[in-house]
Amino acid sequence: MIVEPAAPMRPLLSPRGSARRGFLAAAAAEFCASALLLALLLGAAAPAGAQTSLNPGLPQLGAEPADPAQPNGGPVRLRNATPDRERADRNDPRDPRDPRDPLRAPESGAAPAIYVPGEFERYVQQQAGGPAGFDPTIRRFGSELVTGALDGRGVELSPAVPADYVIGPGDEVLVTLWGSVDADMRLVVDRAGRIAIPRVGSVQVSGVTLADLPDVVNRRVATVFRNFQSSAGLGQLRGIRVFVTGFVLSPGAYTVSSLSTVVAALMRAGGPSAAGSFRAIELRRGSQVVSRFDLYDLLLKGDRSADRMLQAGDVVHVGPVGTQVGFIGSVNKPAVIELKPGETVADALRMVGGFTAVADRTRLAVERLAQRNTGRIAQLELPRDEGTGLAHGDLLRAFSAVAAALPVQRQAKRVRVEGEVQRPGDYVLPENSSMLDAIRAAGGYTPGAFLYSTEFTRLSVQRTQQENYDRALRDLETDFARASGTQRVATAEEAASQQARATGTQRLVERLRTLRPNGRVVLQLETGATELPDLALEDGDRIFIPSRPTTVGVFGSVFNAASYLHLPGRTLGDYLLLAGGPTKGADRGSLFVVRGNGSVISSRQSGGNWFSRDGGIEQLRAEPGDTVFVPEEMDKTTLLQAAKDWTQIVFQFGLGVAGIVSATR
Repeated sequence: MIVEPAAPMRPLLSPRGSARRGFLAAAAAEFCASALLLALLLGAAAPAGAQTSLNPGLPQLGAEPADPAQPNGGPVRLRNATPDRERADRNDPRDPRDPRDPLRAPESGAAPAIYVPGEFERYVQQQAGGPAGFDPTIRRFGSELVTGALDGRGVELSPAVPADYVIGPGDEVLVTLWGSVDADMRLVVDRAGRIAIPRVGSVQVSGVTLADLPDVVNRRVATVFRNFQSSAGLGQLRGIRVFVTGFVLSPGAYTVSSLSTVVAALMRAGGPSAAGSFRAIELRRGSQVVSRFDLYDLLLKGDRSADRMLQAGDVVHVGPVGTQVGFIGSVNKPAVIELKPGETVADALRMVGGFTAVADRTRLAVERLAQRNTGRIAQLELPRDEGTGLAHGDLLRAFSAVAAALPVQRQAKRVRVEGEVQRPGDYVLPENSSMLDAIRAAGGYTPGAFLYSTEFTRLSVQRTQQENYDRALRDLETDFARASGTQRVATAEEAASQQARATGTQRLVERLRTLRPNGRVVLQLETGATELPDLALEDGDRIFIPSRPTTVGVFGSVFNAASYLHLPGRTLGDYLLLAGGPTKGADRGSLFVVRGNGSVISSRQSGGNWFSRDGGIEQLRAEPGDTVFVPEEMDKTTLLQAAKDWTQIVFQFGLGVAGIVSATR
């Protein structure tokens, strides 16, 4: 192609303009030469092998644009060549949408795993509970380890990465450079096993251990830069897909951390089900069984040597449950345990932590389902029968050495003697000891002892009194409720009155419920007694001998309740008069007196030798320490209320008569 030369153009500028144009051209040429020289100098300062651009106006690939404030000779700043989101979508083999991804944040409100006991476990709970019902604390041994795994407790959120961890696709590598180059990058290993460092290139890290990773990265960066230092580690770890099969709560495929082991995957699946074994767990890789894991080794010995790390595609298989036996009673951890062939009673006892401190270590009871129709229960003597084998469904029971009460006559007696004795204190007496033996051990009585008011309390009597008191209180509450429910009311006033009575009754019952019997035994001594009865002692008995009292108390519905000085020859009526006598609202017919020896005399009693000829309690002679009580009249009816009730009755009767007369006419 021939191009014709252009016709000469008419000059547009004057000679002076031509000179100005030449000056500008020279200045432009000088600027270009300076820029070229600067570019050459920067290229010379760059590390060997670095790629530099000849155009100083464009930023370097993989480097941040020049900072005008940065002094010449500063470090080269590197950044990730690909934005984080784009890089993650392109190179990260993990699936962030997978709800079972171990690196995905757990969702709030996730339902925890539900512990479902098996049939034999419920049977053992029923046997351990006895008449009270089921004992839910008896569970399958090891169930606490896997219960609640689906709520996130079984997932390692921030695991420590071991030095021998092998890096693979999907792992995040953290690279930090400082010195002549400045970089802080988070790089994800792509499917080819490489990471891409800007201005350095790709680095093959797949198959490299964490211990060797810093050296591999440092050597690769050193081919481009000099005078720098580096650090390399791991961020988020890759997820791997494994399968949990067999007798587990939730079998299926799970995405777990690359640091996960057999136990972690098992916990993600909810653990072995009621039909699954804790002792026959296999890790299968391809067609081979890599390891067999026994959870009891971890639970009893803390041994995780068989808890291998998982790889992608591994299968964790849980076999069916083996021989199950129950162990209840006085052992440290009653549970349902699983036995392997050949394990004996001694092995079962070791699994439940051995006997408690108060257990009977000489015997065990075994209940065999195989002998249900022929005896069923047998006793094992220890240590002779420790090597006895156990069958599926056996139930072992350890006995307590302190639960059963021993014969009283075979026990040493711990007795407390207090009050007017020479040496008050606690004493341990031999078998068949009596109250007189306790007094002799305490050195005998003092001159001020008043045996008539001796307080003798016993623990067994206190328990019996408490049972009878609770029974009587329940009957009283039932009677009150029945009376309140069957009573009819005709007016709002009567309804309010009935409600007030019910409230008062309930308050009274609550107050009575707080009272506790003291277990006192009334010795029925005479006033001038000089010796205690020769009564056999029991463990825990208490003997208190007071000094001679000098007062008589009058309390209750009297004008001046107080204690008055005892004078020989005075009667109970005399002391009642000293208190001002009963008040208007007193129930004089229910007056009673509590004697110093613990006996009670009431005015409602009839006959006997306690009263004078006319039968009045007020004529009885007062004894030192007596307490007279005058109760308040409970059912009070005013004259106006009685007149109102009779008027209503007469009115109703008149209406009835009028109706009959009208009907006969």
